[in-house]
Amino acid sequence: MEQSGSARSSSRDEEFTAYVTARMVWLRRVAYLLCQDWHRADDLVQSAITRLYLHWRKASAAENVDGYARTVLVRVFLAEQRGGWRQRVRVVERIPDEAAESADHAGRIDLRAALAALPPRQRAAVVLRFYCDLSIEQAADVLGCSAGTVKSQTARGLDALRRALEPARDLAEGERLA
Repeated sequence: MEQSGSARSSSRDEEFTAYVTARMVWLRRVAYLLCQDWHRADDLVQSAITRLYLHWRKASAAENVDGYARTVLVRVFLAEQRGGWRQRVRVVERIPDEAAESADHAGRIDLRAALAALPPRQRAAVVLRFYCDLSIEQAADVLGCSAGTVKSQTARGLDALRRALEPARDLAEGERLA
């Protein structure tokens, strides 16, 4: 027995709503790691779930819906970086609204600041590889580039993070010795 068009649409909407409700926190965290601003992360997630809704039939049929959603989110972020908005609006650095979970608050803030300083593609590569735990090939698929590009972007990003965090390590070691 075949469902009517409105019944299929209602079922589709319910399925989409259930997915987004269940994965909203995860999507928001990934967006925050990409852009380093909770308000902008909310905007990125909103744009991504709008695109996801438009393509929900294809997304829900995908083998990995989370992977599909993550790809949409990263591509929305990268498209925004290329757009004019980013050039006209200056995002200022500030401490996140939420309290840090770990005892090393300063370390987390330093890491977030260093991550925010990375160019967008390096930041996306590092987030996909180490926060989302994707393989090089999976990250290449999400970013729409070659595996070699992911490797080089990740290596450059990690090198920049190490350089940015090195003074903080030297200072912390000097304080312990004093």
